[in-house]
This record gives sequence, C-alpha cells and structure tokens, in this order.
Amino acid sequence: MSSSRVCFDVSRQLVALCVATLACGLAAASSVAQSTSPQKSVASTNEPASATADIATRNAAGPHRLESTHLPNLVWIHPRVLSGGLPEGAAAFNELVQLGVKTIITVDGAQPDVATAKQFGLRYVHLPHGYDGIPENRVAELAKAVQVLDGPIYIHCHHGKHRSPAAASVACVSAGLLPVEQAVAVLEVAGTSPNYRGLFRAAAQAEPIASEALHALEVEFHELSEVPPLAQAMVDLEHLHDQLVQTSKAGWSVPASQVDSEVAHQVLLLREQFTELLRSEAALQQCDEFRELLQDSEQAALALESALRVWKPTPGKLPPAEFDLFGKRIADNCKACHVKYRDNLASAR
Repeated sequence: MSSSRVCFDVSRQLVALCVATLACGLAAASSVAQSTSPQKSVASTNEPASATADIATRNAAGPHRLESTHLPNLVWIHPRVLSGGLPEGAAAFNELVQLGVKTIITVDGAQPDVATAKQFGLRYVHLPHGYDGIPENRVAELAKAVQVLDGPIYIHCHHGKHRSPAAASVACVSAGLLPVEQAVAVLEVAGTSPNYRGLFRAAAQAEPIASEALHALEVEFHELSEVPPLAQAMVDLEHLHDQLVQTSKAGWSVPASQVDSEVAHQVLLLREQFTELLRSEAALQQCDEFRELLQDSEQAALALESALRVWKPTPGKLPPAEFDLFGKRIADNCKACHVKYRDNLASAR
C-alpha cells in the first residue's frame, strides 16, 4: 500500500474524533420555538447566561456568546440548542440544569460522563465526528436529535471551539431551526480556527433536510459509541497535552485543579502515551511521517521529563527556557499531525 494511501487512512480512522433557553421557565416554549427571519449581523458581546432575555430578541441577534462560569465557550444558537466545551464536575452539570438543558450531545471521541449527568437528571447522547468534516449520515442524525430529543440541548466537544459549533450549526440548519445564512456565523462566533477547513465546509454546505425524510429517519441514540483504538489513543493524547499546556502556563507547576501534583510524573504519563501508541498495530500501519511526528514528540517528552527531575525551583527565578522549547516542540508536532492527517483530506490523498 502506498504511503499516501496509508496517510489517508489516518484521516479516515480519526473521523470518530474528530462535540437553550436561559431560564427554566422558558423550557416549554423552547420545544416549539422556531428560528426567525435570517439576520446577517452577529452579536459579539457576551451576555450573562442567567439573563431572561426575550427569545425573539435573541434569535434576531443571531448566534452569540454567553457568559459562563463552568461551561467553556458557551454559545447561543437557538432556543433549543447551545454549543460549548466539556462539562467537568458537578458545578458544570448544575449550570446546565440552571440553563434548562435536558439533553447533552457530545461529538467528542472521549467517553462522556454519563453517571454525573444522570445524577442531575440529564440525558447523554454520543455522536462523535472528526475535525475534517461531518459525514452525511452523522449530519442527519444530529438534525434528528435536535428535532426529537428533549430540549434545550447542549452540544459539546472538548474545548467547544471546533467540532461542537460545527455540529450544532449543521444540526440546526438541517432541522430547519437556523437559516443557512447563519451557519458559518456559528463557527465564527465560537472562534473555530480557519485551519479546520472541513468543519467550515460542512457548515457552508448545510441545508435543510426535507421534513418527510427527517420524520422517516430512524435513529437509536446511545450514551456511548464505540471509538476505534487509534482514535481513542489520540483522544487520550489530547487530554494529556492539554494538562501539559496548563502546567506550562502555570510556570511549570501543576495547577491546583489537576490531580497529579508532580510535574515530571505528568510529563512521564504523556511520554508513555506516545510510546504505547508507537507500539500499537494501528500506528505501525501508518505512514513514516506520521510515526516520525510521534517519535519526535516522545523524545521531546523524555528530554523534558529528565530536565524537570533535576530542576530545583528557586523563588524569584524563572524556570529554564528549555522547558518551554520542549513543550513547543511537542505542541508543534501535534498541530502538524492535526493539519495534515486529521483536518485535510485533500492533501492526504
């Protein structure tokens, strides 16, 4: 099999990764509310999530951000649909309840926290997709979900910046809840990177699905969906790398919000993840460049771990510059992998 063909398979395997009302009293109205006439302008100011603004006014404003304490990148799209990042911990789920949310849809590859959601009376549905676009069948399933599941509905991915706004956008347009003219605006408001061309393409090409076809579509909505091993490994890497980024921002001390209090051990876990992935059969079947990115990240993590173990923090003295250089090397490799093998199908053919 050619190197280019195998590289294309990486994108195929990672596709799996690649995911309201503002007061409880509005929940009943949200189930029947429909979008108003298209508006080209997009509100850019944040508003308190607890506000009881008129639904028609919010619809007229188009997609816009909401202030939130525990829900990253919270975006209002329609009375039935909000988009954002991963709800972590009881406070986040409680905030969803305060927003009136009844159903959570995750489009992330990671397994959702179904147990905590149930404690707050919330239903979880798992409809993962990748960064390179949203398959046609998944678009239809998302449209059906926002049409028939109890709302308001919160659609999230990990950060709430890329996959979830794209999923929410195509779901609302396909279900007839959002004008096609506002589809791309959802991604712009959420801050979706233009590097994710497949996600922007999905939003730009979204169009309403005939009501008869959507009504006839039968979908079984599951709490958990099976994710391919390579995709799951990349999800785990993403979470570990996020922790590394936060540690770097904290001056190479582990933030109090993280369980692991030892920096070197945290980097060790990241390095082991690279090592295990390189040993996997799935990685061995990929092209040389893909494995080289993993190998270089593994070596950078090993060097960073070694440097951290001999470092003695000194009050008033900055950590060695090499720490940030190793961190940047890993981050650059992750970005290169995302762009070439997870985001851009055309260049991988």
